[in-house]
Amino acid sequence: MCGIVGVVGSKNSTEIIIDGLKKLEYRGYDSAGISVLIEGKFKTVKEEGKITRLESALKKEKLKSTIGIGHTRWATHGRPSKQNAHPHASSKVCLVHNGIIENYQELREKLKKSGVKFLSETDTEVVPHLIEQHFSKTSDIKKSLIAATKEIQGTFALAVIFRENPDVIAVAKRGSPIVLGFGKGENYVASDYYALATHTNKIALLEDDEIALVSADSVQIFNNSGREIVREAKLMESENNRVTKDGYAHFMLKEIHEQPRVLEETIQTYADLNNGEIYLPNFSFDLAAIEKITIVACGTSYYSGLAAKYLIEEIAGLEVEVDIASEFRYRAHPFRKDNLMIFVSQSGETADTLAALKYAKANKQKILSIVNVAHSSMAQLSDVVIRTVAGLEIGVASTKAYTAQISVLSLLAIHFGFLRGKVSPKQKIKLLQELAESGLKISRLLEQTNIRNIKKVAKTLTSAKHMLYIGRGISQVTSFEAALKMRELSYIDAQGIAAGELKHGTIALIDKKMPVIVLAPKGNLRNNLFEKTVSNAEEVNARGGKIIFISDRLGIEQFGKMAAAKLEIPETSGIIQEALLPVISTQLLAYYVALFKGNDVDQPRNLAKSVTVE
Repeated sequence: MCGIVGVVGSKNSTEIIIDGLKKLEYRGYDSAGISVLIEGKFKTVKEEGKITRLESALKKEKLKSTIGIGHTRWATHGRPSKQNAHPHASSKVCLVHNGIIENYQELREKLKKSGVKFLSETDTEVVPHLIEQHFSKTSDIKKSLIAATKEIQGTFALAVIFRENPDVIAVAKRGSPIVLGFGKGENYVASDYYALATHTNKIALLEDDEIALVSADSVQIFNNSGREIVREAKLMESENNRVTKDGYAHFMLKEIHEQPRVLEETIQTYADLNNGEIYLPNFSFDLAAIEKITIVACGTSYYSGLAAKYLIEEIAGLEVEVDIASEFRYRAHPFRKDNLMIFVSQSGETADTLAALKYAKANKQKILSIVNVAHSSMAQLSDVVIRTVAGLEIGVASTKAYTAQISVLSLLAIHFGFLRGKVSPKQKIKLLQELAESGLKISRLLEQTNIRNIKKVAKTLTSAKHMLYIGRGISQVTSFEAALKMRELSYIDAQGIAAGELKHGTIALIDKKMPVIVLAPKGNLRNNLFEKTVSNAEEVNARGGKIIFISDRLGIEQFGKMAAAKLEIPETSGIIQEALLPVISTQLLAYYVALFKGNDVDQPRNLAKSVTVE
């Protein structure tokens, strides 16, 4: 996996493919390659590393063709290398692939017995040989692609070119996303519409177990029985004008600074502060009858789900369970009729979350998805969709998407609380105001005086090998997300734990070299959690740990003398602000530690933005 771009038409396909692959760079990748057809022969150029290396190699080759496919690879089977990079080819078939071929070992052995010699370590390489075997029997692209994909177990998005049919890109999908783009005398294939946005805003989505034949003047879609399907194209909103750093050093820094706007636009989209109304999409079922919520997600979205558990249980008094998507299908989940399943994903294509959604749907659950991409696979399969209004997020380490998710989930919590009679009209307005004020307070956190202090602290952490984040209540969730950001960006072994769990084993790690970031807003005195967190921090101090204390002015005044460094946040007026404000400081801290270490902030090593494999 990671990015696919293909084009067939009248222009030089190489230039269009490179342009599309560059737009998908933010997803993360380790190698890239292009194949075109010239006079009945595949011309393939592949390079390990960044697309700039591929561009340099292409300048020497000077490939010009009206049909081609390209790919950016994030390694799954086989190390990152030129040999393992896509495209992969047999003598008559060349293709790029996102996904995982689960039965590739079985297929590989079968193909070896028929004389096939493999050149890579990948699972993908079996597919062109498998398609060619069927094509040699039928000389029919459609039939050979359908037959081959029926033999494959696993997930795939395939863009295939045939040496003997130089005017067609064949496409197949199961599990991994693929879109078809319509142009004038030219048509396109890509794993994400964004890659095509320069050239077209008219697309069609391929669904699971469908194939397409794409030529310069037509796009035909078929089911896996070979029957043609008529599908209307969609007009997409272009995002080209938004993709600049706007003077910031990195996309991630820009996206951190966009968070006040994200909060403001979320409220403008879904609420009216004047009359206390919340405007969510129409639900096809009775929300008031819901007695339990199950939230399923991965990574940062999983942590937003954990935050939602605190928000919904406190505000609405409704039971919430949170599951890691990759594990959800592999336990005996007791499905209930009064349960609402909420699936959270920035891309709406996260393979584990999408598979969990399909599992829940098969068990006749009510499905709500919270995604940032309206035309995503998860959105298509859900009963109801609430779109986060984060806008395109380029930095691999998610920042503003997390804030957008927390904002939407806060609105959902308030809405549920009102429906269940737990929140009065007056309290509803107060909670909405708390959410709105979060944006103003985040703006204060982004002032240069505060950032200078964060930079100063970040410089002291660059030599750390290990790091702990601790918090209680919803700040415990922030500690998980903050540690993930530090791991992603700085490559420091950072872990987040509940502060009360410190004494149950983890305290054995504490020494003078161990930085411990304590998240303890004092403004919200619910359940005396500030005092309890301070007690846990005292345990760290007694063992020589280096404490970095994140709190408001009152908290710092009470505890500050014990800390090696202090990061002040505005006073939190309730649980919504407690979920949002501390995380901004931790995002900036991770950013600057990575920056000072010389790491690639926008594209950390080994990571992909949209994880479309299990």
